Amino acid sequence: MKNLKKLGHNLMKRNSNSSSGKEIKVLAQHIGMSVSKARRVIDQIRGRSYEETLMILHFMPYKASYPIYKLVYSAAKNANHNMGLNEADLFISKAEVNRSTIIKKARPRAQGHSYPIKRTMCHITIVLEEKSIDQSKI
Repeated sequence: MKNLKKLGHNLMKRNSNSSSGKEIKVLAQHIGMSVSKARRVIDQIRGRSYEETLMILHFMPYKASYPIYKLVYSAAKNANHNMGLNEADLFISKAEVNRSTIIKKARPRAQGHSYPIKRTMCHITIVLEEKSIDQSKI
């Protein structure tokens, strides 16, 4: 939890029960990376199992994969601890990245001029859901 707070200013975790099964939703706000770089990683893990997702994120060469790795890992641990779900049965049912605020700074330049610096941020939402086996099909 301490390391996730370093990633962004606000970190909210919400548990909810849906009609299809148990799910856990994790939202990390104000993560300091661009939306396009985060979406490149998120598109690779959407719909995959939890264990496969961790393996993909661990070996991806992108800088954006580390905060997403920590977010998925934290969500699975919370699902295990708070709701009693098995981590092996979890999969990423929904993952999205939305644009957040842009931090604007000024960089000093020659002869008293300044140059604007724009630092983009994003919100990352990941929903883990438990795979449910229908007893009626067996």
